[in-house]
Amino acid sequence: MRRRFSLAGQLLLFQLGVVLAVVVAVGAVSLAEADAAFRTDQGSRLRSIAENLAAESTVRAGLHDPIWHDSLAARAENARAVSGATYVVIGDAAGSLLTGPDASRPAALGDSDVLQGRSWVGVIDDGARRLVAHVPILAEQDGRVDGFVAVGLTYPTPAGQLANATPGLLVYLTLGLALGVAGSLLLARRVKRQTLGLEPAEISGLAEHREAMLHGIKEGVIGMDAAGRVTLANDEAIRLLGLAPDPVGAPLTGQGLEPQVLDVLSGRTEGQDQVVLRGDRILVLNRMPVIVRGQAAGSVTTLRDRTELTTLRRELDVSRHATDTLRAQAHEFSNRLHTIAGLVQLGEYDEVVRYVDSAHRRQAGLQDVTSRIAEPALAALLVAKASLAAERGVELRIDPSASIGPLDDALAADLVTVVGNLVDNALDAAGAGGWTAVSVSGDEDRIVVTVRDSGAGVAPARQDEVFRQGFSTKDASAGPRGFGLALTRSICLRRGGSAGVDGAVFTAVIPWVREGAP
Repeated sequence: MRRRFSLAGQLLLFQLGVVLAVVVAVGAVSLAEADAAFRTDQGSRLRSIAENLAAESTVRAGLHDPIWHDSLAARAENARAVSGATYVVIGDAAGSLLTGPDASRPAALGDSDVLQGRSWVGVIDDGARRLVAHVPILAEQDGRVDGFVAVGLTYPTPAGQLANATPGLLVYLTLGLALGVAGSLLLARRVKRQTLGLEPAEISGLAEHREAMLHGIKEGVIGMDAAGRVTLANDEAIRLLGLAPDPVGAPLTGQGLEPQVLDVLSGRTEGQDQVVLRGDRILVLNRMPVIVRGQAAGSVTTLRDRTELTTLRRELDVSRHATDTLRAQAHEFSNRLHTIAGLVQLGEYDEVVRYVDSAHRRQAGLQDVTSRIAEPALAALLVAKASLAAERGVELRIDPSASIGPLDDALAADLVTVVGNLVDNALDAAGAGGWTAVSVSGDEDRIVVTVRDSGAGVAPARQDEVFRQGFSTKDASAGPRGFGLALTRSICLRRGGSAGVDGAVFTAVIPWVREGAP
């Protein structure tokens, strides 16, 4: 099984490769510069040696007389020894050497055109790579080519060229390599520490698991940085808060959120299980600050939708009130029968007639409500509220003109919420000994709910404030207050209607079809 390097090891190898590549590149550039400098400087020096030797009269004279060949050899050796060249040889016009160990043999001229009377400097490889300068020897009378002088210098090795190019270059390259290796090791350790020793596959796995958990849980989760920008938000948080499809990086202040929601998300309102209203949804928020190295880095807030729970609780309350009403009526009927039986036994027949007639009128009133309110949920609510009002000592009056037909489930649920909130508010405002009047009517376009009470009413300066979330004149020790009227207006506005108050008269208008719907 092939061994896989860790992330730190891969970074170390990569950095070492980069350092080695830089070192090789610097060495290659330096070598090229050293080679060019060697050819230029040494080529000029070798040509100068050859030109000086070719210009001597003794050399010119010795080319035509074999007796002088020994003196030519001596002169060439002397020039070699003085100049430090590898060799200095003299040849004739035919290209044969007259001096040196290869005398009388053809010279290795390569690409040189010295026999045509032109000087030449270049590299010749005749088993050993050398830099050579060829200079022609010209006759004094007519300038013809009588021979040539060749001065050669063995090419240094690459290491020698680098050593000669810049004093201490190898030391610098070695030092740079050592620093690069040390830096790579430190970088690898830092990366390993910052990634907590996790490998790329493990990091990507954690990211995938994080995304799966964030978008798979039912609760909403939203993260914010210290500047109030969204750093993460799962699908449920986007849905509950009504944010843009991709809110990451955007500030919450431009998302159209209610001030109470912003106060909780930003930390201006502290505490657990903060209940806020977002549109027609009741949300429970829990904010947890994120502290990194003693500094506030942001926050993470979870969101729970309590709308369905609140609706269910209200429906259960309606059912409970209806059950209590039926139970109370059963007891009341039993008491009435006992009363009638007693009056008959006492012979008070006129009182019996009067008592039965009174009970019939009260029962007819409830039957009249159910006959005019054809929506079962709303009729049950009004019957239950009548029982509740009787327990509180408040008279609940149902407008004789109230009339509403059957509704679809969604509209019925919204209407029950609106009427329930307005009646509860009116009962609290009226108090014991007061009265509350309810009217529910509908036409072709809308449903109008009007609730009056005998209370003091709402001051004109507070007519808009009473619909704000959190506003309440009741004792807040029993739990979150100020949601009923706010939720009522939210439902009306969502359906394209309105909700308002004039003194002690609350009016809610709900269109049959939500505004903008086909």
